[in-house]
Amino acid sequence: MVLTILIAVFLITGMFFGFIGVLGILRMQDVYGRLQASTCIATMSTICVNTAGILYVVQNGMNTGTAVKIFLMMLLVLVTNPISNHALCKAAYAMGVKPAKPFEIDDLKEDLSEDPPEDDAFPDVPGEENGEVKA
Repeated sequence: MVLTILIAVFLITGMFFGFIGVLGILRMQDVYGRLQASTCIATMSTICVNTAGILYVVQNGMNTGTAVKIFLMMLLVLVTNPISNHALCKAAYAMGVKPAKPFEIDDLKEDLSEDPPEDDAFPDVPGEENGEVKA
C-alpha cells in the first residue's frame, strides 16, 4: 500500500516536471532558455519516472536485473544530459545565435576569441626543416 502511494507520487511528480518543461519550451524566448527547459524534462522527469519503475519492480517482486537496468538508465540520463545540453549551448553560441537579453557574464566569448598559437611559439625540433622530419 505504501509503495503504491510512493509510485503514484513519483509518477505524478515526473509528469509535473514534464509538463513544466514543455511549458518552458513554449514560453522561453531564446534557444538557451529552451535548452534549459528541455534539460528539466529529460533529467527531473526521467529520474522521477524511473524511480517509480524501480519501486514497482520491488513491489511486485520482479527480477532484480530489471531494477538494475532501470537504475542504469537513470544514471545514464543524469550523466549525459548536462553534457549534451552544454555542448548544444556552446554550439549555438559559436554559430552566433543571440540570446533574448545580452549575457551579463560572457566567459565563452573570451575562450572562443583566443587566437591559435603562432608557429614560433613552439621550439624547433632538431633535424626538422619546413615541417618535414629527416630520418
